Amino acid sequence: MAGDPNLEATATLALACERGGADILELGVPFSDPIADGPEIQRAGQRALKAGTRPRDVIDLAARLRATTDLPLVLMAYMNTVLAMGLSAFAERSSRAGVDGVIVPDLSLEDSDEVREALDLVGVDHIQLVAPSTDDARAKEIGRASRGFLYAVARYGTTGTRDALPEDLGARLGILRRVTSLPLAVGFGVTTPDHVRSLVAAGADGIVVGSAIVKFAAEDARPAAVEKFVAGLASALRA
Repeated sequence: MAGDPNLEATATLALACERGGADILELGVPFSDPIADGPEIQRAGQRALKAGTRPRDVIDLAARLRATTDLPLVLMAYMNTVLAMGLSAFAERSSRAGVDGVIVPDLSLEDSDEVREALDLVGVDHIQLVAPSTDDARAKEIGRASRGFLYAVARYGTTGTRDALPEDLGARLGILRRVTSLPLAVGFGVTTPDHVRSLVAAGADGIVVGSAIVKFAAEDARPAAVEKFVAGLASALRA
């Protein structure tokens, strides 16, 4: 979450994640009503907002990181924050900052054309999410609309750390593999190295870990500690 506890700390921790083995860095844009986020990220967003973090600050932070790292940078932003800046301005600023992709978790497939077109114009991927309840035909349409990769939501509800993942994830990934050629990244509830290993075995191309890292950093914000925590997750991907 960008701006938690402040932007300088976010920059330091983002690079610690890179050293720990992260392949992509996702920067959350704090928002007052994050309907897709669980308690850890909600609290982080509130801390970031209280620190005065604005959407343009997050994009500026992405530009600073781009000057330091070649890792792909993805923004996770709710639609209100995009519209408040203006869709064209948001897309253009993101592109100039070196952002590679944008996730808008509260935007439906039916309403996504304008956002995708604006991002396509500036070479930024609009990454779509596919829910557990999505049928095959709709999943295929979401795959066609997505860019970069397809974000497979692991379970119902909001983001957050969990003890276990759904047992049918492997079957669901197999269905998604048949309807899209995009890489499949799985998120929402991925918490432990064992979760990561099980998802790799089930056929996931990537694993999205947000809440577990946000929760850990809130308890121990030392860059070396965060790097070690991320390294434990990343090692499970590469074992």
